Amino acid sequence: MLYTAYEMQRSWLNAASTWASVGAELLSNPALPFGYTGMGPVVASALEVFAHASAPYGKPAFDIETVTVDGATHPVTEAIVMHRPFGNLLRFSHPGLPEDAPRLLIVAPMSGHFATLLRGTVARMIERCEVYITDWADAKMVPLEAGRFDLDDYIDYVVSYLEHIGPGAHMLAVCQPSVPALAATALMNAQKHPARPLSLTMMGGPVDTREAPTSVNDLAMQRPIEWFRHTVIATVPLQYPGAGRRVYPGFLQLAGFMSMNLGNHMLSHYHMFKHLVAGADEDAEATKAFYDEYRSVCDMDADYYLQTVQEVFQRQSLAKGEFMHRGTRIELGAIRDTALLAVEGERDDISGIGQTKAALKLATNLAESRKKYLLAPEVGHYGIFNGSKWREQIAPVLEDWIKRHDKARLKVAA
Repeated sequence: MLYTAYEMQRSWLNAASTWASVGAELLSNPALPFGYTGMGPVVASALEVFAHASAPYGKPAFDIETVTVDGATHPVTEAIVMHRPFGNLLRFSHPGLPEDAPRLLIVAPMSGHFATLLRGTVARMIERCEVYITDWADAKMVPLEAGRFDLDDYIDYVVSYLEHIGPGAHMLAVCQPSVPALAATALMNAQKHPARPLSLTMMGGPVDTREAPTSVNDLAMQRPIEWFRHTVIATVPLQYPGAGRRVYPGFLQLAGFMSMNLGNHMLSHYHMFKHLVAGADEDAEATKAFYDEYRSVCDMDADYYLQTVQEVFQRQSLAKGEFMHRGTRIELGAIRDTALLAVEGERDDISGIGQTKAALKLATNLAESRKKYLLAPEVGHYGIFNGSKWREQIAPVLEDWIKRHDKARLKVAA
């Protein structure tokens, strides 16, 4: 019933958004007198803000067409190089890359948003690296016959992606996937897997949520797992390919994130309204572009979501050395060959300071020279992987770290 009620509300809002958009265009049409009257621009701007806020959002495109490196602009090629039911592997490359350029797998969060949330991450790293990224599927679009998907499957997918890329790759996990990426790294190190990553960078990830718990962690700890199972899990309705699949709907995830900073979101839309009234279209478009991405959400398979809540946030099983992957205990002490870089934001209100850094302490048998920690000053959660501070302060550190630990691969190739 929850999903059906949401679909009914969404259809009503879609109609309202269309009418608001039509009204905004009429009121701002220079051929009509309304746009020149005192209230005309104000009402038109208000309608445009409402139309944008209530419009439907599908899966965005990466739209990375070119990259500029050392003053030269190159066309970027995007391709699906591996297809899996719950997530494709995409590759981004350009002709300006040398043949021995580092290969980087970016593990995107499966947390309600599409992988395009990391568009800025890809655009920056493609300058010097051949970039691969996990393009997770919207669970409501995956038919039931494709089977279930949980945290164990997530780890298996990461391993299979690294196998496809081949030995000598590097890995970057942004936020939530820091846990399964770290688990996959430990598993592959223990097996001396030839495709184990040369380096793993974790940014704003909940490796050990006992460190500086945030409101996100508190919510997970305050409720038993059965509360999540019966309160936030819904069944995909018949109009989608994944009809009948149990999911954590993207619209609930978005509602949760919006409510955490509701005042800031309302203020952003108010500023957008003022920019439209004042004719500052570029400023208004920047706000629109952010929310176009932010409100594009997807569903997560219920098994994956519930296991993540239980193992990552309630039990902290990986940090405690208790996480089991298909009958095998994940030992972080097995990491001996993969260099670890932990990046945190000083103002991160989703993953607290110390939660990602904990991975360095837990990798007890990794040489200290192969560990590094970066606390980015005045950076919030999304600023870790997007925006000017990411491009100018964090990405150069990551590039240097990759370059430093890519030497082993280059020596073997030589």
